[in-house]
Amino acid sequence: MVIDTDILIWYMRGNEKSYKLIKNSNNFFISVITYMELVQGMRNKNELNQLRKALHEWKTQILYVSEEISAKAMFYVEQHFLSHSMQLADALIGATAIAYGLPILTGNDKHYRAMKDLRIKKFVP
Repeated sequence: MVIDTDILIWYMRGNEKSYKLIKNSNNFFISVITYMELVQGMRNKNELNQLRKALHEWKTQILYVSEEISAKAMFYVEQHFLSHSMQLADALIGATAIAYGLPILTGNDKHYRAMKDLRIKKFVP
């Protein structure tokens, strides 16, 4: 399963449901886009090191953007930006999950609804 950025943000903010979810997961995947979004939210090197350590302890696998993922994301932005405000990061994260054949767990399911090939699992914080 691909964990969306919002789940990890909830975890870092101390949300109990996301804490239990992460702690009970044997391993999970994140998009490299999620990793970069998290890094952009860090306030200092200590927080960044804590993030790296947590991802390592959780055995998180980072899924990188390929040409296939880029092409899918480009299609989704072209097709859905005007009608659904499809954002670049969401298009890349969703396209990553689709390319790897994995569902995405997110609290922001409305960001992904236009992606008909994406299996969405809703998280309620």
